[in-house]
Amino acid sequence: MLEERDYWVGWSQLSGVGPISLQRLKTHFGSLETAWTASSDQLLQVEGFGPQTVAKILEQRSQFDLGPFLAQHLEKNPQFWTPVDPDYPRLLLEIPTPPGVLYYRGTMEPGENQGKISLVAMVGTRNPSEYGRRWAQKIATVLARRGFTIVSGMAAGIDEIAHRSSLEAGGRTLAVFGTGIDLVYPRENRALCQQLLPQGLILSEYPAGTKPNPKHFPSRNRIVAGLSRAVFVMEAGQKSGALITAYLANEFCRDVFVLPGRLDDEKSQGCLQLISRGAGVIPVNLEELLEQLGGIPDLDSSETYSNSAPDPQQLSLIEAIPQPIQPPANLDPDLASVLEVVPAEPMVFDWIVRQSGQDAATVSSALLQLELLGLVTQQPGMRYQRH
Repeated sequence: MLEERDYWVGWSQLSGVGPISLQRLKTHFGSLETAWTASSDQLLQVEGFGPQTVAKILEQRSQFDLGPFLAQHLEKNPQFWTPVDPDYPRLLLEIPTPPGVLYYRGTMEPGENQGKISLVAMVGTRNPSEYGRRWAQKIATVLARRGFTIVSGMAAGIDEIAHRSSLEAGGRTLAVFGTGIDLVYPRENRALCQQLLPQGLILSEYPAGTKPNPKHFPSRNRIVAGLSRAVFVMEAGQKSGALITAYLANEFCRDVFVLPGRLDDEKSQGCLQLISRGAGVIPVNLEELLEQLGGIPDLDSSETYSNSAPDPQQLSLIEAIPQPIQPPANLDPDLASVLEVVPAEPMVFDWIVRQSGQDAATVSSALLQLELLGLVTQQPGMRYQRH
């Protein structure tokens, strides 16, 4: 007998169905089980589902036998959460694009997913200076010893230092992968991952066997930001992926702290940019930092997220309909310049590139970030439109 969580897995396997689409299906039909058997006409009534999207879904669904697939899928992916599971990380339910399936491996900490233990993220460049390494190690060590769980992405550089320092301090750490949880990237961190598993968790929205893909890592960053109450950016250049995490953290109403650097240091340019936009500066006195983190309100442990019909007075976050989002006033200029040329009607990628006057790689990266921010929606055929 299939359960609702099984249908979250099934829908997540269909090409073109992302986190926002899953939320809209859940909202419209009440359950993804009901949505699984919906007709073409019924699917066309879902917000953002056009004829091409629906045709693609129906074609895939007709060739997809969910029962046998799940039996095989669970052999390689026995541990996962969906938004209908009580252990699904509660903070992720606050963001507009929670993963439909979150695979995990390692050791769970009681109450951690319910916000009873504070999670903070530490991100930054893959090639930190001695200054960045020293402060990343120092701050991760202090936070771990004070009971904070350190979240990062297991990349080389600052991520690796954050995980390792937390473990060496006897603390707990979570690694969010842009691959399947069975594939460590980079390979040099395999020993670190083995050390992490007894004291932490490896998480990914991608099933086992998923290989590294450049498009996966910006998506991974939203999970790092979403899991955390605060994000620390230790060193980051102007094109650093850590800035994506910081921007998303700001959109998710998380605190962002930045390690200040020299004005002429390339590795500090992204950090200085964040400071100019209002990010907090990591104080020299770390006791002051701990006081600031202590001011972050705890989640009310008496509240629960119900998967049943919502109270008319308080709609569950997971069932809330994503509302049109206005571009934030502090949106990165590079993102804003691309967003400006994206029309309300679906338009092909090449047209957007020409209108923006930028190279295809830059526009592709910007569109992905704008999609994660909920400002742009991708349609079939590499077409994009403003949300």
